[in-house]
Amino acid sequence: MADMKKHKLGWIGIGRMGYAMAERLAKAGCDITVWNRTKSKAEPLAKSGAKVADNLTELADCDIVFTMVSTGKDVKEVLFGPNGVMSAGGKPKIIVDSTSISLEESAEIRAKLAEKGIKLLAAPVSGNAKVIKVGKLTVVASGPQDAFDTVTPYLEAIGRGVSYVGDGELSRIAKICHNVMLGVVIQNLCEITVLAEKAGMQRHAFLDFLNKSVMGSMFTTYKTPALSNLDFHVTFTPELLRKDIDLGLAAGRAHGVPMPTTAITRDLVQTLIGHGYDQDFSQLLLLQAKASGIELKPENVNIGDGL
Repeated sequence: MADMKKHKLGWIGIGRMGYAMAERLAKAGCDITVWNRTKSKAEPLAKSGAKVADNLTELADCDIVFTMVSTGKDVKEVLFGPNGVMSAGGKPKIIVDSTSISLEESAEIRAKLAEKGIKLLAAPVSGNAKVIKVGKLTVVASGPQDAFDTVTPYLEAIGRGVSYVGDGELSRIAKICHNVMLGVVIQNLCEITVLAEKAGMQRHAFLDFLNKSVMGSMFTTYKTPALSNLDFHVTFTPELLRKDIDLGLAAGRAHGVPMPTTAITRDLVQTLIGHGYDQDFSQLLLLQAKASGIELKPENVNIGDGL
């Protein structure tokens, strides 16, 4: 059993994902201090045992600092900015970044940290806030092996699976590939679900069959209530999906890999955004229905999401 108080942890970014991840570390008994631009969003974590910082510099003496913010620019700002973690001279030993950023930004941040003798573990995640709460988040990590070994107990406390894929920015590629698949799969799932309904089936009945077949997955099961009941509360926005598909297409161009299915999906996600759909990315179902000449209604069935 790992000593969860062996290292002093810092956490930056208390959004939907960051809150749930930091909460699991706090509840696991870690010595963790959290910071968020809007402090009030972080304050409830005190009930779980976290300390809430007023300033980023309070995290400078932590052994490990996790960052889960919106963009690469934000990562640079909280680490290197005029009021960043290291602005008063202190520095942590390891930075663990779970923000979805490009390979180029990640490499730039890694190089700047290396100049200060700090190791970067790039650790993107798969899941959402609900997935985190039930302990099913998965993490893919890349960077120095010794940094990964040090951080592993904390990553395992956040989720159910941690994969080490090597040095450098390889985990960024893994997460980009993952989210490209997310976009392509949801689009295809919406297409066949609308086809089944237009042919006369109820959506939930078709999806029940699909989920019990070899083609079913944790993802198709998880999205079944949303597609059946038209419950599009946000798990992942169309804008964020578009960003990750763009990263995937850019990587494909850089490595000479044709990605025609991904390119078509990107255009459909852009169309979704252009039509004003701004809730969950699974609203692609509504776009598909409109293109197919049918209007969907909630089926109002009590159906589990598998979590």
